[in-house]
Amino acid sequence: MKQLIQNLKTGQTILEEVPAPQVRRGTVLIKTRRSLVSLGTERMLVEFGKASLIEKARQQPDKVKMVLDKIKTDGLMPTLEAVFNKLGQPLPLGYCNVGEVIAVGEGIEDLQIGDRVASNGQHAEVVCVPRNLVAKIPQNVSDDEAAFTVIGSIGLQGIRLLNPTLGETVVVVGLGLIGLLTAELLRVNGCRVVGVDLDEQKLNIAAQKGIITCNPARGDDPVKFVEDMTNGTGADAVIITASAKTDDIISQAARMSRKRGRIVLVGVIGLNLSRAEFYEKELSFQVSCSYGPGRYDDDYEQKGHDYPLPFVRWTENRNFQTILQLVSAGILDVKPLITEVVPLNDFDHIYGQIGQSRAIASILQYPEITDLQTVVRYKNTSFEGRKGVLGIVGAGNFTKMTMLPALKNAAIKYVASANGISGTALAQKHGIAFSTTDYHQILNDAEVDLVLITTRHNQHARLTLEALRAGKHVFVEKPLAIYEQELAEIENWLLDPLPNTSITVGFNRRFSPFALKMKQLLGHAPMNVVATMNAGFIPANSWVHDRAVGGGRIIGEACHFIDLITYLTASRVVAVCMNAMGQNPAETSDSASILLKYENGSTGVINYFSNGSKSYAKERVEVYSQERTLVLDNFRTLQGYGFKDFSEMASAQDKGHKNQFKCLIESIQRGGAPIIAIDDIINTTRATFAAIESLKNGSWVKI
Repeated sequence: MKQLIQNLKTGQTILEEVPAPQVRRGTVLIKTRRSLVSLGTERMLVEFGKASLIEKARQQPDKVKMVLDKIKTDGLMPTLEAVFNKLGQPLPLGYCNVGEVIAVGEGIEDLQIGDRVASNGQHAEVVCVPRNLVAKIPQNVSDDEAAFTVIGSIGLQGIRLLNPTLGETVVVVGLGLIGLLTAELLRVNGCRVVGVDLDEQKLNIAAQKGIITCNPARGDDPVKFVEDMTNGTGADAVIITASAKTDDIISQAARMSRKRGRIVLVGVIGLNLSRAEFYEKELSFQVSCSYGPGRYDDDYEQKGHDYPLPFVRWTENRNFQTILQLVSAGILDVKPLITEVVPLNDFDHIYGQIGQSRAIASILQYPEITDLQTVVRYKNTSFEGRKGVLGIVGAGNFTKMTMLPALKNAAIKYVASANGISGTALAQKHGIAFSTTDYHQILNDAEVDLVLITTRHNQHARLTLEALRAGKHVFVEKPLAIYEQELAEIENWLLDPLPNTSITVGFNRRFSPFALKMKQLLGHAPMNVVATMNAGFIPANSWVHDRAVGGGRIIGEACHFIDLITYLTASRVVAVCMNAMGQNPAETSDSASILLKYENGSTGVINYFSNGSKSYAKERVEVYSQERTLVLDNFRTLQGYGFKDFSEMASAQDKGHKNQFKCLIESIQRGGAPIIAIDDIINTTRATFAAIESLKNGSWVKI
C-alpha cells in the first residue's frame, strides 16, 4: 500500500510503498476513501524539514541543551549520530481519515466490516486505528464532509473549554480551517462572532456564514474594532486559532477582552504574557489540547478504557460524534470550505506548494483498489544456503540506533514493524531485503535462523516462545520476561527444547572490551561491586513505567548490571534486597538501591537513580577485591588501582553491542554453546523479580 511520509532531514514529502498494517486487539483496520490535509499543521512540518540544521536548532532550543548534555557524557560522534538518526526517522502525515472498516480486532463489538468511519488515521491507503479514535459516519454524510470530523473536533474542544453562553461576543483570531469551523460552531451556539484574519478570501467565507469580520491588513485595529462593537465593554471570550511566532496576538486578545473575560489557545503563538494586561482584568487563559479529554492518554486511546459519560461528558470520541451529528443535521456546513479534491498519486499538487497555498481545505482521494500485502521487498538478495540469516521483530530506537549499526555486515532478511513505516525506512537504509507488518512471515521462513526481538517488554516472553516453537534461535532485548508466569513458561520449554534453538538476552555490558579487561584483571576471588546508573528522568506516563507493558525500569534496565556483576564475579545471585526513595514507593520506582548476595560470597550494590543530572556520566562501576580497585566510567575509561601492570584504559564509548552480536552470529554459524549461559539469564531475571518482591515486603528475598 502507499502512505505519505515526511522526511524531517530533507523536507521531502514522499508517497512511500509500505506493507499494510495488521489489525490488533482493540483496533479496526480501515481502507481509506478520503483524508483531509491539515494545511497549517502539515505546512509547519514540511517547512521545518526544509530548514537548515541551524534553523532547526533555533526552533528547538530545549533539544539543543539535551544535545550538549549528551556530548558531555557520551562524546561528540555518538551524539551527532543520534541526532541525524532522529532527523532521518520518517514522520507519517495526516490525522483526518475517512474510510471503510475491513477488519475488526478482538474486543470490538459495536463496529462491523463495511461500516463507514471517520478516524484520526494518517494519509495511507490502509490504517489501523484504536476504537476510541474511530466514529461511525451517519448515512447522509458524504465522505468529503466526514473528512472534517477530527479537525472540527479540535475547534469544538476549544469551545467546550471556553464554555460560551447565548448572546456572548466571542472573537476568533485566525480564520484558517480550524478557525472557520470554530467560528461557525460558535454561531450555532448562539454567540455573536467576530473573525480576525489577514486573508480576504477567508474573511469572505466567514462573512457568508454570518460572522463579523475584521482585517488588520486593510487597516482595522482588532482591539478598537471589538471595543466599538461592544460599546467599550470588550469581548466575553477570545479563541486563538492562529499560527504565528509573535506575542502580539496574545496581547491583543487580552486588550480586547472584557474584565474577567476568557481566552483559549487552540493554535500556536508566542506566549510572553503581559502580567499587567491579565492582572488588571482578571483574565483567565487556557490552552486547548487537541480533540478533547482522552488525548495522549494511553489508557483511553490505546487500551480502550472509556471515561464514564456521567463524569466526563465530552471525550474526544464523543466530540467526533458531535461534529458528525451537526453535519448530518445540516447545522454545520463544511462543503464551502472544500477547495480541491486531489487523487493520492497527485499529492505533490498540494505539498509542492504548501507554503504558498491559498486553499482552505484540500482533500486526498484514494483509489478503489488497494494492495493489502503485509510484506514488501526492497532488495533482491538470495539467502539460499546461507547460515546465520536474521529476521528482526521491532523497528524502534534500539533497533535503529544501536542494533543495526552493530549488525552492519549481517545477513538480514526481514525487519518487522507494527506500522510498516519504521521498518521500511530501516530496510531501505540498511539494505534489508523485506519489510513486513506480520512477524509470522519471519517465523515461517525456513531460511531464517535467528529471530531478534526488540519490541516493547510485554511482548518479549510471548514472541520468544513463538520463535522457539518455530525452531529458531532467539535474541531478545532485555528483559526476557516481566512476570514470573512468563518466565515459568519459558523454563518449561527449556525442559524439552527443539534441537538447534537457543535464547540470548541483550545483556551486552559483559561483552564490552572494558568488562572483558576487568574480568581478566580480577580473576576468581570474591569481590564487592558497586554499580551506579544515573538513568535520567522519564515521565510517569511513559510505557516503561507501566507494570503491564514495560515492567518498570528495575526489571527492564537494572537487569543489565545484575548480569554484569554476575559475569564479573563468575557466580549467581542467591538473595536480593531493594530499598527505594520515598515514603511509599511504587513497585515501578526508578530511584532505588539493590543489594545482591552471590553464591561465592561476592556482593553487589546497584544504585539505579532517575533523579540525577543528565550532564553527569550515565553509568559507573567500581570493583574492590584483594586490595585492588577498578573504576569504570561510562564505558569510556577504566582506571586501575593496586594492579601491577595496569593503570588505565580509554576509548570511545563501547557498551559491548557490536561484540555481542558478532559472538552471537558466529555461535549460530558454527554451532556450540550459547554466548550467555541460560542459567545466568534465568537467575538475572529472577533477581529482578526478587527485587520488586523485596521492596513490597521490606526484607531479603532468597532465589
